[in-house]
Amino acid sequence: MIEKNSLVVAYLKEPREQIWAVLLSLDQSGVIIKGISLESFDDWCRQVAKGEESIGLSEMFIPSLRVEKIILDERVGSLPSFSDRFQRIVGATVQEWLGL
Repeated sequence: MIEKNSLVVAYLKEPREQIWAVLLSLDQSGVIIKGISLESFDDWCRQVAKGEESIGLSEMFIPSLRVEKIILDERVGSLPSFSDRFQRIVGATVQEWLGL
């Protein structure tokens, strides 16, 4: 079930983007998330693992007109979730690292 503090992937349109994020709020007007573009996800994980100053996660409001779909970040068959990848690279869960 998608609820507050769920790890999600948001698929957006106009322009097309995919964002991995922590869901902060979801209602008819849109979604508030704290996340990062999937294009930057692996670089961010490596920076966090090395203890370097990282590009970080951005908190953002996305109007519902831009939201194509939001899916839970979860393992699919043998494919790991993004949060699994984070834990493998960093050595801590996303929730531990974010203090959730």
